[in-house]
Amino acid sequence: MTEASPDSRRMTISDPQVMRAMAHPARIAIMEYLSSRESGGTATECAEIVGLSPSATSYHLRALAKFGLVEQAPSRGDARERLWRVPGVSVWVEAGRDAGPEARAAEQALVEAHAVRAMERTRDWLRRAGDEPAEWYDAALFNDTLLLLTAEELAEVNQAVMTMLQPYRARLRQADPPAGARMVAVQYRAVPLA
Repeated sequence: MTEASPDSRRMTISDPQVMRAMAHPARIAIMEYLSSRESGGTATECAEIVGLSPSATSYHLRALAKFGLVEQAPSRGDARERLWRVPGVSVWVEAGRDAGPEARAAEQALVEAHAVRAMERTRDWLRRAGDEPAEWYDAALFNDTLLLLTAEELAEVNQAVMTMLQPYRARLRQADPPAGARMVAVQYRAVPLA
């Protein structure tokens, strides 16, 4: 089930059915695209992003809407145009410490789908990095750091990173971003090793 957390801008997903619905690569791309657009988007616009037909994309939009992950947005003036948007909340996926095998498997499928997308982005960058402007080439970063932390310190590091990223995440829906701004994928994982 999806639950609104005490922070009304955060939705925690723990229902295996919802996690499985989110794990489809086209749905991940649709939600990402819609979350980056202040006015939302149509099925046709989303179809161009995910490489599917508008009717197939409409199917995915309805499936996401069934779980409250997308919703209809106000029209941009053409009453025939059906706009979709991601509700103004952060989505957190967490099966929970005491989750059963079904929820664990669904959570793993969703995390793996996102990991595949992250790796595709990395490979895409590496293929075109040499053709990028110097300032973007120099600003890109790949980092894998081992730290020795307590659980409390790890929680502090995670909170500090999320707090630092928040102002930039808020820009996604800005109508007038700073000149020269580009969409940047930041993958962050902090997991204890065995």
